[in-house]
Amino acid sequence: MQAPVIVMNTKIERETGRKAQLSNILAAKTVSDIIRTCLGPRAMLKMLLDPMGGIVLTNDGNAILREVEVAHPAAKSMIELSRTQDEEVGDGTTSVIILAGEVLSIAAPFLERNIHPIVIISAYKKALEDAIEIIESISIDVDLNDHVQMLKIVKSSLNTKFVSRWSELMCELALSAVRCVATDDNGRREVDIKRYARVEKVPGGEIEESRVLDGVMVNKDVTHPKMRRRIENPRILLLDCPLEYKKGESQTNIEISKEADWNRFLQIEEEQVKQLCDHIIALKPDLVFTEKGVSDLAQHYLMKANITALRRLRKTDNNRIARAVGATVVSRVEDIKESDIGTKCGLFNVEKIGDEYFTFLTGCKDPKACTILLRGPSKDILHEVDRNLQDAMSAARNVYFHPKLSPGGGATEMAIGVQLAARAKTLDGIGQWPYLGVAEAMDTIPRTLVQNCGAKPVKILTQLRAKHANGDHTWGIDGTTGNIVDMREYGIWEPTAVKVQTIKTAIESACLLLRVDDIVSGVSKRGGGQGASAPAAPEENAQ
Repeated sequence: MQAPVIVMNTKIERETGRKAQLSNILAAKTVSDIIRTCLGPRAMLKMLLDPMGGIVLTNDGNAILREVEVAHPAAKSMIELSRTQDEEVGDGTTSVIILAGEVLSIAAPFLERNIHPIVIISAYKKALEDAIEIIESISIDVDLNDHVQMLKIVKSSLNTKFVSRWSELMCELALSAVRCVATDDNGRREVDIKRYARVEKVPGGEIEESRVLDGVMVNKDVTHPKMRRRIENPRILLLDCPLEYKKGESQTNIEISKEADWNRFLQIEEEQVKQLCDHIIALKPDLVFTEKGVSDLAQHYLMKANITALRRLRKTDNNRIARAVGATVVSRVEDIKESDIGTKCGLFNVEKIGDEYFTFLTGCKDPKACTILLRGPSKDILHEVDRNLQDAMSAARNVYFHPKLSPGGGATEMAIGVQLAARAKTLDGIGQWPYLGVAEAMDTIPRTLVQNCGAKPVKILTQLRAKHANGDHTWGIDGTTGNIVDMREYGIWEPTAVKVQTIKTAIESACLLLRVDDIVSGVSKRGGGQGASAPAAPEENAQ
C-alpha cells in the first residue's frame, strides 16, 4: 500500500525596501483618516456594529479602533497605539493616531528623495526631545487643592464628548471618585481608579440622578428573606471560603452499607456547618460577605444569630468592600480575629432599583474605594457616559501624578510647531528637513479642529501662527466656532502628562515603522492562509 503524498503549496509574499516603507505609511494614514473627524467638540460620531450584532455609538478613538478589523501589520500597530495611550494616561487616543499618521506621511517625500530612514529617524528623535522641552516651558503649575481649577481641567477633557451637556455633574463625579481612591504613603502616590472606583450602570431614571457613593454598592440581595436589610454601623466580616459542607478535594466515592452509617454521615455534615457558623457567631458580626456559597443550614444558623449573609461576590467587589470598611478578607473561618472585622461603614441597606436588588454600604469614614452610580434612559447612552467618565477620571488622575497643565485647543501643538520651525534653521545637513517636517506635522491637530467645525483652515491657521510667532503661546482654536482664542481666558487646559505621552507615542511609533524595510508573509494559494495540502495519491488495492 502506497503512503499518501502531501505537498505544501505556500507562496512567500515580500515587500522590501522603499515599497515596504511606503506601504506602512499608507496603512498608517488610512487608520488616522478613519478617526480624523472624531477630534474636538464638533466631532462626528461613528456607528460601530460589533460581532454580536450590537451597535456602539461613540467618538472615542480607542473604542472605535478596538472594533476595526485590519489585516495590514502597520495598521494593527497603529491601532495598538490608541490602546497604549488609553492604558497609560486614559486620554488623547484620537490625537495620538492623527499625529502618528501625519508624522509618518511627512516622511514619504524624504524617502522618495533617497534620504536614508536612519537620517529621518535621528532628526525625529531630536525633534521629540526639543518638543518635550517646549511643552514643559509653556506649561503652568496647578494647585491640587484648588477645587475650581481642578474642575476646569476635568471639564476640558469632557467638552468634546457626548456628556458635555452634563459636564458640571460628570466633572464633580470624576473628581470626587479620584479624590476618594487617592492614597499617599510616604510621598508615594497611588490612584488606582480601575480597581477601586467601579462604575455601576443602572438603566432607568435621569442622568442627573448619578452620584458617587461614600462607600460601595453591589448587585446582590441577602441570602434569606428574613435576614435584616438595613443595619446602622454594622460589623462586617469578609470571607473567600464557602459556608457549606466540605466536599472531597478530588473525586470522592463513599460506599455505605448500613442505614445508621448514612444518618451519621448526614449528621457529620451538619456538625461541620454548625462548627463553621459558631466560629463566625463568636465574633458577633452583623454582616457576612463571602465569595463562595452559603448552604441552607448555614443560613439558618446565621439568621438565628441575627446575622445577615450575602454570597457569591466578585473578588474585585470583595477587595473594594475591604478597603472601604477597613476589613480584611479571610480565607479560613478558623483564622478569624477581631482585627479582621470592618467597622468603618455607617449604613448597610438593600434597595430595589428597577427589577433588581442592590446592596449599599455607605457613610464610610475615609473609604479609599467608591462606587459611581450612573443612571440613564438606555444602556447605549450609559455605556457612552461610562466611557466619557473614564476619560474624565484619567484626566484628574494625571494631574495628581504630574501637577502641570498645558494650553488646550491645539495651542501646545502650534507652539511646538512654530518653535521647532525656528530651531530647524539653526541645524546643518540633511537632518534639518525631517526636523522641519515634524514642525509641520504638529499643525495637523489645530487644522483638524478647524476643519471639524466647518471653518477655513488656511486663514485661521495663518492668524494662529502669527500669534505664536509673537510669543503668545496660549492662543489656540475654539473648537465650537473655529476662531482663535486665548486659552487663559477660554479656560481649556490639558494635563501635561497627556500632551507629553501623545507626542512621545506618535513620534516613537513613526520611528519604529520607518525602520521596517521588509514585510514577509507566508500566504497559501488556497485554504485561507493555512498550508493547503495536495490531494493524496489513491491507495493501491491491498492484496
